[in-house]
Amino acid sequence: MNTAQWIKTLIGQKERTAIPIMTHPGIELIGKRIVDAVTDGETHFRAVEALARHFPRTAASTTIMDLTVEAEAFGANLHMSPDDIPSIEGRLISNYAGIKALQIPTLDEKRIPQYLKADELAAKQLDIPVFAGCIGPFSLAGRLYDMTEIMMAIYIEPDAMQLLLEKCTEFLLNYCRAIKRTGVAGVIMAEPAAGLLSDEDCRTFSSIHIRRIVEAVQDESFAVILHNCGNTGHCTQAMLAVGASGYHFGNKADMVEALQSCPADVLVMGNIDPVGVFKQGTPEQVYAETSSLLERTAVFPNFVLSTGCDVPPRIPVENIEAFYQALAQFNR
Repeated sequence: MNTAQWIKTLIGQKERTAIPIMTHPGIELIGKRIVDAVTDGETHFRAVEALARHFPRTAASTTIMDLTVEAEAFGANLHMSPDDIPSIEGRLISNYAGIKALQIPTLDEKRIPQYLKADELAAKQLDIPVFAGCIGPFSLAGRLYDMTEIMMAIYIEPDAMQLLLEKCTEFLLNYCRAIKRTGVAGVIMAEPAAGLLSDEDCRTFSSIHIRRIVEAVQDESFAVILHNCGNTGHCTQAMLAVGASGYHFGNKADMVEALQSCPADVLVMGNIDPVGVFKQGTPEQVYAETSSLLERTAVFPNFVLSTGCDVPPRIPVENIEAFYQALAQFNR
C-alpha cells in the first residue's frame, strides 16, 4: 500500500481515527495464552485478526509490542510464563570486552522468524494497514547491558556504549528491512528507555541511530512511527530529529504540548493511560478520559487517538468498547 498517501488521507479527513497499541485482548478473544502468541506466528496473527474483526473502528492493526524478542536473539536470558508478558533477566554483557565480542544475530535466531511470520500473515490477510513492532536501539542496549548500568556507562564509557549501540542498530536495521519485506505498512519502534535521557543525550545515544534506520527503510510504502512513553516533553525535539512519519506519546506527556511541538504533516498519536484508565478504570471513566482527550486535541488534524503504550493483559472488553464509543460520539 501507499502508506505515505494513507497518512495524508488520515490528516486530511474530517473524522478522527484511532489506532490503539493493543494485542493482548485479541489473545484472550481466541482463547489462547500469552505464551502461545509470543512463540507462534500463526497464533499471534489470529489474535491480531480477531481484534480487528471485533473492533472494526480501528484505522490500523498493530502486532505485539514485545520488547524482549530482539534481546533474546542476541542471547539474553528470557523469563517466560504462560500468562505474563516475557521479560529479560540479568545482564548479557558487562564490559568492553563483552561488547567487542558480541555477535550480531541473524534473523533466524529464537522467536524472530515467528514475529516475521505474524507480520506477513497480517499484511496479507487483513484489509486495513498493519504496523509491526520492534524495540529501539537504546532500549535494546539497556536490556543487554542492564538499564541502571548503561545510564552510568554513557558518561563513564561513552565510546564503549556507542559500539554497543552500533551493533544494536545494525541488527535492528536488518530486522526492519525484513519487516518491510513482509508487506506491512510500517513499524512502531518502541524506545521507552530514551525517555530517561536529557534531550541532548537522547539525540546522542538514541536519535542518531534511529535516524539511520529511518533513512534506510522509510519511503512511500513503509512508515516508521517512533514510540517513547518515557518522554514527558523533555526530549520531544530529540524524537523529532529522527525524521519519522509519526510519533507516539505515552500517558505522562501532555498531548496538546506534543502536538504543538510536532510538524503538521506527521501523525501524532496517544495517549490514554493503558493501566490506570484502560485496565483499572470503569467504562464510564474510559469514556470520559477519551472524550476529554478528543476535545482537547480537536484543532489538530494530525492527531490519532491511541493508548499511551501497549495495553496489558486482562483489559475489560467493556472498557475497550467505551473507548470506541467515545470516538464515535465525537465524530457525530
